[in-house]
Amino acid sequence: MRIGAIEAGGTKFICGIGDEHGRIEDQISFPTGHPDQTMPQVIDYFRDKGAEAIGIGSFGPIDIRPDSPAYGYITTTPKPGWAHYDLLGTLKHAFPVPLGWDTDVNAAAYGEVKWGAAQGLSSCLYITVGTGIGVGVYTEGRLVHGLVHPEGGHVPTRRHPEDHYPGRCPYHGDCLEGMAAGPAIEARWGKKGHELPAGHQAWEIEAFYIAESVTQAVLLLSPEKVILGGGVMQQSQLFPLIREAVRRNLNGYVSSDAILTQMDEYIVAPGLGQQAGLCGALALGLAAIDKVQS
Repeated sequence: MRIGAIEAGGTKFICGIGDEHGRIEDQISFPTGHPDQTMPQVIDYFRDKGAEAIGIGSFGPIDIRPDSPAYGYITTTPKPGWAHYDLLGTLKHAFPVPLGWDTDVNAAAYGEVKWGAAQGLSSCLYITVGTGIGVGVYTEGRLVHGLVHPEGGHVPTRRHPEDHYPGRCPYHGDCLEGMAAGPAIEARWGKKGHELPAGHQAWEIEAFYIAESVTQAVLLLSPEKVILGGGVMQQSQLFPLIREAVRRNLNGYVSSDAILTQMDEYIVAPGLGQQAGLCGALALGLAAIDKVQS
């Protein structure tokens, strides 16, 4: 089978073609510009690929309710030109094949369940920390939707006692994304994260905020695996800091070996690495075929 995959990010689009085993055969990426610039590039890429279905994991917020008149739209994003844009409808017009549609971070979670670090599990949490912060939730064998979809990056967070940065989120100020996404790191310290040394105070503060989110998720959702991806999490020194902060936050309350003795295997990097989002979109495309055939 030939399945198309789109990881539609706020910074760049990644398009690829792969198979039912999660193997990506070819891919291309380009910056996310105005839809009038970006979508023709997407359509041109797939025009001669013979895709039997296409899965799309998109930056958001998006409308994922099939009974909604705005199903398939990007909704309230501040990204210029993309607010209330019918991304799914544009692709439907170009390609009469089954289309899978979800958030980019839900797609990454799904990819990790199918072929990555959460393979064989019935639940996992995927948090991506980059230009923004997103949370994907897979539980009881399915991706979590609801009123809209999880927006864990905008959950209010306790403040680090030594952090006086006011927060960057245009909607909520000092929510998790406002305090810990890549732009917040740069605004707080005057340098991009990759320019800061591993021992810089920035990473202890960053770990504090991510650990707050993980702690909340462990207590609320009890996932079998927590996966941390995105550009900021390329700073590998964050993982031991986050694990220790989560252990400290829980203070022995959650009686599970995963927390008490196996934290290194519980809070992990994506098993699919930088391909988690694209492979997840591939999985969404496969699921779209299954839905049509069922």
